[in-house]
Amino acid sequence: MADMFTPGAKVKKSGIYSVIHEDDHADPHEVTCVSGKVFPQCGECGSAVRFRLVKHARLIGHHEHFQN
Repeated sequence: MADMFTPGAKVKKSGIYSVIHEDDHADPHEVTCVSGKVFPQCGECGSAVRFRLVKHARLIGHHEHFQN
């Protein structure tokens, strides 16, 4: 099973994350999270939300073809 991340944890890899709300007030959905930031709390269910990395993606400024 893939690693699950909780609000307040530091994002280690930028990319697309699946969001799962434990109290089912929202269907699972995808968001973009950026490395170095922290996973946020949900405005409705607080810390009862989990994040799972779906696809890692580098920020364009970190890609060798787009560095100046």
